[in-house]
Amino acid sequence: MTSPAKSLRAFLDASPSVALVKVTEAHGSTPREKGAWMLISPAAICGTIGGGQLEFMAIDKAREMMTGSLPSSLWGGSESIRSAAEDAKRGGGSGFSNTPTPTLRVDLPHKGEGKALTLDIPLGPEIGQCCGGRVLLSIRLCDDQLRAELIAEAEAEDATRPRIFVFGGGHVGQALASAFALLPVQVVVVETRAEALEGMTASVETRLTAMPEAEVRDAPEGAAYVVLTHDHALDFLIVAEALRRPDARYVGMIGSKTKKATFKSWYLKTAGGDEAAFARLVSPIGGNAVNDKRPAVIAALAAAEIMTALSR
Repeated sequence: MTSPAKSLRAFLDASPSVALVKVTEAHGSTPREKGAWMLISPAAICGTIGGGQLEFMAIDKAREMMTGSLPSSLWGGSESIRSAAEDAKRGGGSGFSNTPTPTLRVDLPHKGEGKALTLDIPLGPEIGQCCGGRVLLSIRLCDDQLRAELIAEAEAEDATRPRIFVFGGGHVGQALASAFALLPVQVVVVETRAEALEGMTASVETRLTAMPEAEVRDAPEGAAYVVLTHDHALDFLIVAEALRRPDARYVGMIGSKTKKATFKSWYLKTAGGDEAAFARLVSPIGGNAVNDKRPAVIAALAAAEIMTALSR
């Protein structure tokens, strides 16, 4: 996945005028959780608060805020947003309103902050969504301080993204790299063959080495390891090294039941492994619910499996 901090910085550099939309409260069934946010410029958006009418409404109000075209009545309190379901009603107070009609208001600024527009939105038929929950959105114009805070948060996110080591740049390795490129992880593809790294997805890191098992020893804590090289003996060495790390969040090896049985025999009799460590090995990767061995399918199933392991 492209670095969130780099993507965010590029968006902000290209957008002199930007508004931040943030989910400040989320109750019941909602598209995104409290804290989710997106940025809106006059011509583009960065991120998402869940899509649908909720997001369209937020985009419209953010752009009205940027152009100064919000109803003047808002700057003294609150009013309902006219919906297809009913005429606008008036509401007020803090937190969620009791009316099913979406409402918005302008909150007085906190110290060091500008005015914030607050949208109180029920996710029901009034706006054409059927989630059934309710969200409170805050919309603020981004000044230099807020821009710097957002970049700092994104850089911190970059540093804490899970690390996945893919050993092998063959057909499945290439497909896995492409699948992971869309996900919030850091991917390192390790190979012994230079030609296998050619054409690799640009957003993943590649390492050419004669001793791929050493990459396991030097890996950061809490990484995931998926092993699918061109050489079964090399697979065994790398997997054995990964199983020596109790902090590994996933250890997977491509192959058949026969390959796994052969590895087990070697691992227990020759490599000094034990049953408890062997039980942590996932092989074949991606499970057996789908009988399709095309690389892209294996990669999709394995990526889902690995992301599930990382979430635990």
